[in-house]
Amino acid sequence: MTAYESPDGPGTEAYDAVVLAGGAARRLGGADKPGLRVGGRALLDRVLAACAGARTTVVVANPRPTARPVLWAREEPPGGGPLAALDAGLRRTTAPYVVVLSADLPFLAEETVRRLLDTLRGSAAARRGAAPNVIESTDGTAPPAGAPGGSPPTPAPAPVDGVLVTDPGGRDQPLVAAYRADALRRELARLGAEHGGTTGLPLRRLVGALRLTRITDPVASFDCDTWGDIAAARARIREHGHVLDEWISAVKDELGIDLDVDTRELLDLARDAAHNVARPAAPLTTFLVGYAAAKAGGGPEAVAEAAHRATVLALGWADETGADGSDAKPGSSDTKPGAPDSAPDAG
Repeated sequence: MTAYESPDGPGTEAYDAVVLAGGAARRLGGADKPGLRVGGRALLDRVLAACAGARTTVVVANPRPTARPVLWAREEPPGGGPLAALDAGLRRTTAPYVVVLSADLPFLAEETVRRLLDTLRGSAAARRGAAPNVIESTDGTAPPAGAPGGSPPTPAPAPVDGVLVTDPGGRDQPLVAAYRADALRRELARLGAEHGGTTGLPLRRLVGALRLTRITDPVASFDCDTWGDIAAARARIREHGHVLDEWISAVKDELGIDLDVDTRELLDLARDAAHNVARPAAPLTTFLVGYAAAKAGGGPEAVAEAAHRATVLALGWADETGADGSDAKPGSSDTKPGAPDSAPDAG
């Protein structure tokens, strides 16, 4: 696949994204964690949607089908750890800023990615706009900075190398972060020279050498390490305030529709036409099926194909909840403290 490219906004510098998706998922019994579905969408696809504005998105893992086009990379040898994976992904980027993400963040949103980048860009802008201190002389004139009787120039503040999210416990999440690409390359080269490569090195060796600032986002920082985490994420998405938007996003991904749907207008239309909107997912899903069929050229075959794919998705959505109403893997009691059902509303 080719890289996803989007035009840069006015006054902003482009960014790339590196998504690490090749971990062993030992606490999930070796399950294919990036492919696990939460709210009908694979965890990896949910993360890719959050960084859709990246000029280039690199996923470090073995290639697989994804809802968005990406570039693929792999550390050598495979399984060399997150630092080696980051090194491999960074080699395929060119933008001055890089968003680095893990592939198990079910509630990461574009808004959080923008906050990370805005904070990082703001640090660079503050450095460029810094002015030297000037102290007035006794006769009311200001001697030049550095001249006798004047203050020495104040050095511009050093820009931060990165901005990362902290979790509800205040712990840094270096895989929910934005970095200056040159700072990452500098430190990765240093570590590689000191240790003969980056394989097996912990990520803290890298972030410990960087100048970092932090933002708090307890919902975006929630990651899925255990079956209990997966169950908690699925339960939150089914809450009243989230389920409809999540379902529509899942259908759009499944049908390949890149369209902002005004659900309120559509629901109002359905209410007026049917006089009762008891199951709002039904008319919206039907609309998306029709739109997908139209994009495919229309006709009975296109409608049947789109309807079949949406039906399979709906059946898979229902299957995420077990017969006993529990999403957790049988025998699992490993639920992460601070699960998102007690966090601020992400919606």
